[in-house]
Order: sequence, then structure tokens, then C-alpha cells
Amino acid sequence: MLKREDVLSLGYLKKTTFSGSCQGLRFLLQSEEQDGKRYLHVFVWPEPYAFDYTPDEQKQDCTLEFSEDGICQAVEWINRFLSQT
Repeated sequence: MLKREDVLSLGYLKKTTFSGSCQGLRFLLQSEEQDGKRYLHVFVWPEPYAFDYTPDEQKQDCTLEFSEDGICQAVEWINRFLSQT
């Protein structure tokens, strides 16, 4: 299972994406700005391919608040998929 400590800080996520894999599942977290507000966009998809080489129909995503709580929710969301693998 993924832990909050496994994901880098808000400051890092504000500047660039964070990706990784765990138990056959890949994930990506990125900051997005919309209507002047920042959000955390989270994706999961099955291994083995990188994000750009995986068909969109194999990816699932959610958008969360860009905050420490949002990161914690992202970890919980990713872990739900990990428990299915």
C-alpha cells in the first residue's frame, strides 16, 4: 500500500508531476489550474506502459483539492485500486 510519506510535498507538486508504481499499478499526480484555482489531478492505470503509451480507456482519474488533505485523499484513492490488484 501507498503511504502519504511516499508522495512528495505540495511545493514539489506545484512545480512538476509525481509518478510511481506499486503492485502492478502506475499512478501520476499533477497540479492543474482552472478558473484561478489549483487542483490535484490524479491518474491510475495498469502496468507495464508509461502514461503516454497507455490507451485512455485504461486510465482512471479524479480531481481533488490542491492541499495536504487532497494528497491524503489521493493516496486513499490510489490504495483502493491497489486493493483490487
